[in-house]
Amino acid sequence: MEVVDGRNSNTKRKRDNVVPNGNSNSNNDIDLSLLEAVEKSQNAVEAPDLRTLKKLVLSFERRLKDNIGARLKYPDQPDRFADSEVELHEDLQKLKVLAGAPDLYPDLVSLNTVPSILNLLGHDNTDIAIDVVQLLQELTDDEVFDENDEAVGVLVDALVDNNVLELLVQNLQRLNDSDPDESAAVYGTLATIENLIEVKPAVAELVCERTKLFKWLMGKIKVREFDGNKQYASEILAILLQSSVANQKKLGQMNGVDVLLQAVAMYKSKDPKSSDEAEMLENLFDCLCCLLMPLENKERFVKAEGVELMIIIIKQKKSAYGSAIRALDFAMTKYPPACERFIDVLGLKTAFAAFMGKIPINKKNKKERYHEELEERIVSLIASLFGGILRGSRRERLLSKFVENECEKIDRLMELYMRYSDRVKAETERMDQLELDDLEMDEEEKYNRKLESGLYTLQLIAVILGHLWCSEHPQMRARIELLLKQQKLTKKDVKDILQEYHDNIGDVDGPEEMERSQAKIQRFISAL
Repeated sequence: MEVVDGRNSNTKRKRDNVVPNGNSNSNNDIDLSLLEAVEKSQNAVEAPDLRTLKKLVLSFERRLKDNIGARLKYPDQPDRFADSEVELHEDLQKLKVLAGAPDLYPDLVSLNTVPSILNLLGHDNTDIAIDVVQLLQELTDDEVFDENDEAVGVLVDALVDNNVLELLVQNLQRLNDSDPDESAAVYGTLATIENLIEVKPAVAELVCERTKLFKWLMGKIKVREFDGNKQYASEILAILLQSSVANQKKLGQMNGVDVLLQAVAMYKSKDPKSSDEAEMLENLFDCLCCLLMPLENKERFVKAEGVELMIIIIKQKKSAYGSAIRALDFAMTKYPPACERFIDVLGLKTAFAAFMGKIPINKKNKKERYHEELEERIVSLIASLFGGILRGSRRERLLSKFVENECEKIDRLMELYMRYSDRVKAETERMDQLELDDLEMDEEEKYNRKLESGLYTLQLIAVILGHLWCSEHPQMRARIELLLKQQKLTKKDVKDILQEYHDNIGDVDGPEEMERSQAKIQRFISAL
């Protein structure tokens, strides 16, 4: 089931606001909203106009010119150019006020100030480069973008045209994460890149084509110690990979699969120590699942013994349990070598324990939706096994799982069939009622809503039933017919689900793959 878990690209990570400690007095009834209003009025800065912008830019250009001149004249005498650097720093701080007037961004661009600002990312004084990072982060902040997308787009285009990506990453490579100010600048750089991607999605591929950001991110992820920037690095990597096949292939060629396997292997027998660390681990698995979309990366995953590692993680029953199952699902979808390896390293016992509902309980997975998602992944994984193992002793081992213990796994399969069938029926009835209320939906929207309610998992269950039926094993066939009869169903009900699946198979993997899939489903329909 090659659908990466939904990520909201509009969600921004923000540093917690620092609130000064104050003495509390229970005897004083304070109107907090009034205090907040007073504070806002005190801190309010009048939004600049075009005249103010020109004054700010003119002052900045003068300070910049003075600093360049002083450094050229006294290259070995820092005390002779220190004052000009302080003044340059102050003017960069003043430019931050423009974030409150994004409608002036096109004017900022037309004044040709962007190249001057960006060139300072390579300034010999790292503090000046950090000032620029802070400025860029504020100018491209998502709150600015929400209401001024066109003006912000003009600025972002100018930034990209003037090599902001290359300059940001070059500066990033010289920052020392152990220094608090530089560590904050690392965070600010990553935040700025995320902001740029949100405004201009093409940046996700541009930054990987033009810079060494992938290399830096992988270096950060390799570090064993956890910190906030490692967490953010994992998040940015996931954003870069989630919708770009080019990026997925590029990182695969850079040994990305192996790096990510090593990163998640740190948690094979231990849990993250904090919620932030747990989020990072989820990000790493998101990255791994994205990487497993291209066929060549599935091959790298198998060669790097990724299948074995995921099975070990599942057996350890730590917090990465569900994520490991998800990664296996991606690896095995439409890739027989991964399915073969899975069976060869005795993965069936582990998979079917989860299929039967033997899921470890901890704080993370107490939620009902977690169990449902895991259920859906396991169903997808078993369907992939049947699709990838078509004959031989491995096929027999897979089929035998459905015979053992008096066909208990067929019982479980039918239990899931009924549950997901009821969900889809309920959604269909709800849509019919909406149509009675004059809320019309086209067929595509109806089908998508049914998929969201569980139709895809129901279809995969029907596919597994088709594989079991076509094995012509008398005990399995008898059990399927008995269970259908008990639920007042017939084989036609299963065939109807398969027929709908057949009619809606897309050509995302090419027309030949679509034809093969349709032919397989048609064979099940004919056999039932």
